[in-house]
Amino acid sequence: MDINNRMKELNINLPPVPKKAGLYVPMKGFGDKYAYLSGFGPITEDFSVKGKLGSSLTVETGYQAARYCILNMLASIREKIGDLNKIKSFIKITVFVASDNDFYMQPQVANGATQLLLDLFGEEIGLPARSAIGVNVLPGNIPVEIEALIKLT
Repeated sequence: MDINNRMKELNINLPPVPKKAGLYVPMKGFGDKYAYLSGFGPITEDFSVKGKLGSSLTVETGYQAARYCILNMLASIREKIGDLNKIKSFIKITVFVASDNDFYMQPQVANGATQLLLDLFGEEIGLPARSAIGVNVLPGNIPVEIEALIKLT
């Protein structure tokens, strides 16, 4: 399956590559065809939300934020390697969710990320191992941040 055609079918456009907010690289290769992706937030030209899940934000908003984190990540990957078809597998993602003390639905928020990967790449390539972790705060008061480990062809 060609990922570019799949994105057209689903009417998904990648946002501009997000600007770095510190001293790091967004993507770092290692070993034989593996790459680690730094944490990506959800802020784009089309989506800007801040706050915590369980207090000021709903699960549905968190789900959308997780989806936008992946869109930002994909834009950065495409800039680095040129073609998203070079992704062989999303090995693991870690989803950090800024959560109120009584919020326990981090996995449902993380589903926004994994559902998009599944829809775009299919189960074999797109469905990763995953952790969904509640945290007190995230940089810039963003509600979700996602990092990943991928394998390239």
